[in-house]
Amino acid sequence: MQQDWTPLLSERVRNLKPSPTLAIDAKAKALKAQGADIINLSVGEPDFDTPDHIKEAAIQAIRDGFTKYTAVGGIPELKKAIIQKMERDYGLSYSPDAIMVSTGGKLALYNCMQAIIDPGDEVILPVPYWVSYPPMVELAGGVVRYLQTEASNGFAIEPAAIAELLTSRTKAIILNSPSNPTGSIYSSENLKEIAELAVRHGFYIISDDIYDAIRFDGKGCENAASLFPEAKDHTLVINGVSKTYAMTGWRIGYLAGPEAVVKAATKIQSQNTSNPTSIAQKAALAAISGPQDCVREMVKAFGTRRDYLMQELPQIPGLSCVEPMGAFYVFPDFSAYYGKRASNGKEIDGSLAMADYLLDEARIAAVPGIAFGDDRFIRFSYAAGLDTLKEGMKRLKHALSALT
Repeated sequence: MQQDWTPLLSERVRNLKPSPTLAIDAKAKALKAQGADIINLSVGEPDFDTPDHIKEAAIQAIRDGFTKYTAVGGIPELKKAIIQKMERDYGLSYSPDAIMVSTGGKLALYNCMQAIIDPGDEVILPVPYWVSYPPMVELAGGVVRYLQTEASNGFAIEPAAIAELLTSRTKAIILNSPSNPTGSIYSSENLKEIAELAVRHGFYIISDDIYDAIRFDGKGCENAASLFPEAKDHTLVINGVSKTYAMTGWRIGYLAGPEAVVKAATKIQSQNTSNPTSIAQKAALAAISGPQDCVREMVKAFGTRRDYLMQELPQIPGLSCVEPMGAFYVFPDFSAYYGKRASNGKEIDGSLAMADYLLDEARIAAVPGIAFGDDRFIRFSYAAGLDTLKEGMKRLKHALSALT
């Protein structure tokens, strides 16, 4: 008889909700292993190769024997490059003690939350949200206060709606602009208003800027602190090289913020992962401080793919979609198809069922909107190539037309 180990697990793990995307992901992998032709539009990973000058920097680091431990919070030259980027792109000035390099942007975010959140502290989270935000807050002992936004106004946040959620336990709000999953960008006016609220009421803005360079609106990088400098000490900036430079596997992210918070997050990092990989830090240095032509080329390609999807999706009966202004995701509303049935009689009763149907019927892997807090939607990534997207749209149209 197999022993039940559940009582021996920590309460935090027992209470941690599994990702609703796991079943779809596992099924897609199983089908692909069986030889199925899967169109994978679920992965938030650029299909481009890491640029050569970045790879060469890593190779040179290996040749130079730069393969030992480094300072926990990152090598000085990489911190300097990040400081220069923040000055160049945001007009914000930071000291080396206000920068922490980590093993990916996700770890920078996790360590940041561990550093500022006490049990019972509240974090305001706009919906839709990236899937890992709520669990990270909960693992720190915090409570998520959800702020619903709507496609009808481009998923904008109303400052008055934030004010209604504020309590004496409000510790932070998480902003992700450009957004995963919607691709929306908060307006300059909106960001400034939120920054003013943070200063007035004394809470942090956790600004996840991981997609900051992937914009299609012709504007440069913006966040709450760059638009309202008085909010700099209230703003914790999360960023990294994964999305901008097609370096997802290199695992380099960073945190910029008030020195006290960054030092606290670095102390936490010293006890979980210690330093980020030495070789990957050298690669990130080449990425951030080197030529940026590669970024412009990738963003141009993403823009072409975005334009194609925004031409095709609205032509499908029942679908509506806010035009993404950044990142590389579209988040169309599929709710008009809920209540319909597949040929096997199974009802499409929400985004999980729809994602499952698309995988079975069209061999398209996509992420159900419920994973992002809104069951009406499905997320498609256009980090895949244009030919893949064209085949995906062809299959999508056929699958949806088969529902009755």
